[in-house]
Amino acid sequence: MMKFFKKYKKIIYIILFLVLIVFLAILIWNTFFKQDAQEIPEIDTETEDSRGSLPQAGEGNPQTGEELEPGELPGDEDDDPRNQPEERLSDDGPSPVASGSVTETNLSYFNKTIGATLSGDGSGVQFYDTEQGKFYRLDNENNIHELSDQVFYEVQEISWSPDKNKAVLEYPDGSNIIYDFKTQKQVTLPKHWEDFDFSPQSDKIVAKSIGTDPYNSYLVTANTDGSSIRSLEHIGENSDKVISDWSPSNQIAAMYTESTDFDRQDLFFIGLNGENFKSTTVEGRDVRTNWSKEGDKLLYSAYNSNSNLQPQLWIVNAKGDSIGSGRKNLNLQTWADKCTFSDDRYAYCGVPEELPEASGLLPDLALETGDLLYRIDTITGQKSLMAIPNGKYNISEPVVSDDGSKLYFTDQSTGEIYNINLK
Repeated sequence: MMKFFKKYKKIIYIILFLVLIVFLAILIWNTFFKQDAQEIPEIDTETEDSRGSLPQAGEGNPQTGEELEPGELPGDEDDDPRNQPEERLSDDGPSPVASGSVTETNLSYFNKTIGATLSGDGSGVQFYDTEQGKFYRLDNENNIHELSDQVFYEVQEISWSPDKNKAVLEYPDGSNIIYDFKTQKQVTLPKHWEDFDFSPQSDKIVAKSIGTDPYNSYLVTANTDGSSIRSLEHIGENSDKVISDWSPSNQIAAMYTESTDFDRQDLFFIGLNGENFKSTTVEGRDVRTNWSKEGDKLLYSAYNSNSNLQPQLWIVNAKGDSIGSGRKNLNLQTWADKCTFSDDRYAYCGVPEELPEASGLLPDLALETGDLLYRIDTITGQKSLMAIPNGKYNISEPVVSDDGSKLYFTDQSTGEIYNINLK
């Protein structure tokens, strides 16, 4: 027996290793992907000072709006304009103005950029050129203006203030600064702060302060000069469940999620003064949010097993006593950060023409897709195909000029900035 084992020892070990791999694959499938996946434990919120705790939910049941039967998605696939036959290109070529057909898509800036946002005067965009290390403003006639003559090397993340005069700049080594483009001055922020957003008045920031010990991790606010640091909530080991996203209404500084099962989470709202806001239900994972102009509605996306693990776009009321009401599935498969509000009612979104299955779980699967441009009426839920870009562009960082005449976006594949005429 021993001779047999020594002779075939390597083969036996290989067989055992393959059996172990198959066992682990089955275990992962049953845990994460099987339709009747086991319930994910909720965050313990029974005590205020427990490690990793977050504030308790508001009283009463979450208002869920449109209800789903198991395995059912609301709406009718036939309502999706992508399923309807249409004349995509006229004999005269691309339309110069968005009209639901192939539309001219104009190159505005040719270098790789990040952080594109509507400029302070509302007519163009401002952004960071990753090749030159400088910030520029592009006006509505495509004239380029420096925001500062200073070079900022290797900026990785940018969070703009609503007035567009300030930005939090994050660097690969963990360094963070607030730069004021009006005064040309900067303030250094702690390295252990992350996930920044500005108040509507542009005078404060919210961030997650991540301590070496999770017990010392908090959601904090501070003035943009670095003073008056204030702790809002203890977040402990749950920082990945917290979203820094200050509402334009100035009621809510952040949100956090708690799992109810694989396909649903509760979304809770964190105020500035310990308010006990209602919660709302979100349908799945990777929740991404986008506030309306007035902060009374929240556009969000999430994926679950009912949507083939593809992101679904929803709208819900999110201010005061109306939180959780009016929840609608917009029946578009895209992410909320590919959208922008032109006013409090209408939003424009880049929607992939084809979206691979499981792209919500693995967003990189959609990096090579081409997007269509839709307009959404967030009150009625009606959606309209506005433009088919005359090229393959992955729309990110979209913004609409204040007069509603142009939509600017960054092509995620190249970092170049383009525009489409809406009027």
